[in-house]
Amino acid sequence: MIEQLAQLLRPALEFPLIRRTRRNHGLEHATIHVLSSRIKNLRMSGRSTDSGFFLFGDVPTELIETAVTDALRRMKNGEHTLAVHPNCGTNYVTAGTLTTLVAAATMTGSSRRNVVDRLPLVMLMMMFAVLFSQPLGMTLQKYITTEGDPGDLEVIEVTRRESRLPLNSNSVVVHTVRTRSG
Repeated sequence: MIEQLAQLLRPALEFPLIRRTRRNHGLEHATIHVLSSRIKNLRMSGRSTDSGFFLFGDVPTELIETAVTDALRRMKNGEHTLAVHPNCGTNYVTAGTLTTLVAAATMTGSSRRNVVDRLPLVMLMMMFAVLFSQPLGMTLQKYITTEGDPGDLEVIEVTRRESRLPLNSNSVVVHTVRTRSG
C-alpha cells in the first residue's frame, strides 16, 4: 500500500528540492550505518536538507569523512538498503501518530466513568500500534522519506564545529556534510 502511495506521490517526490533532500537523508542514514559498524555504542543523530546533512555527535572528523565516502560508494554500488535506519525520526513519528490515533479511537464515545474501564483495551491497542509502527516506519522511509539511489549526488565538504546548547552549558559537536547534485 505504501508503495502505491509513493507512486501517486512520485511527481512531488521527484521535485528537485525534495529528491535532493531524500537522497541526503538516505546518505545520512548510510553514513550512520557505516559509523556504527566502526564505533561501538555510537551515539549520533542527524538532520537532512536539500544541500546536505548535519551529524550531531562527538566523532573525529576523519572518521566522518571516510564513512560518508564509503557510504556513498556503497550506495552507488547498489546497497540501497543503507538508506533505511531503525532509529529514524520517521519511525518515531509513525509510532506517535498510530498510538495517538488508536487511543483516540478507543476512547471515542466514552464517558468519564467509562474511561477507567477502557484503559486495558487502550493499552493493548497501543501496544499493537507500536509493534506495527516499526515495519510501517521502515517502509515509509524506503518509499517516501529517503532515496536509496544517490544518483549523481557528490560530497563537497565535511566541516566540524561545536555549538552550545540553549539553556545548558554543555556543547555538542556538529558535522556539516555538504553535497551537490545536478
